[in-house]
Amino acid sequence: MDKKWITVKEVSLNNNCPECFSKDHLELTFKQQFIETKFSKSITQAISTEMHCNRCNTTIYPVNWTEDIERVYNYQMKAFTPKKASKKYKAPFWIIIGIIAVVVISTLILLLTYLP
Repeated sequence: MDKKWITVKEVSLNNNCPECFSKDHLELTFKQQFIETKFSKSITQAISTEMHCNRCNTTIYPVNWTEDIERVYNYQMKAFTPKKASKKYKAPFWIIIGIIAVVVISTLILLLTYLP
């Protein structure tokens, strides 16, 4: 099973960076979990966020947020619409289902044919 986080949305913020105090370099990234197995691909409802300053190249953790940053973060969280959770089955899954169906139907036909 392969778990990945795919970027769904990136938002530039107009707040000052708590590390280098530059303006217009903060970026908030929304990611959603993507799981891939041999038989299926799925997008879950699990969401992750990350704030990063492109000027000082630092990840800004919630402990360092100012009230303004927290207010903007809460607004962006309310405005964010995640992708719908979905699951798609790959070809090996459908092949196995087909084989099982053929075996079950064949068994039923043989049983019905040879019963007195």
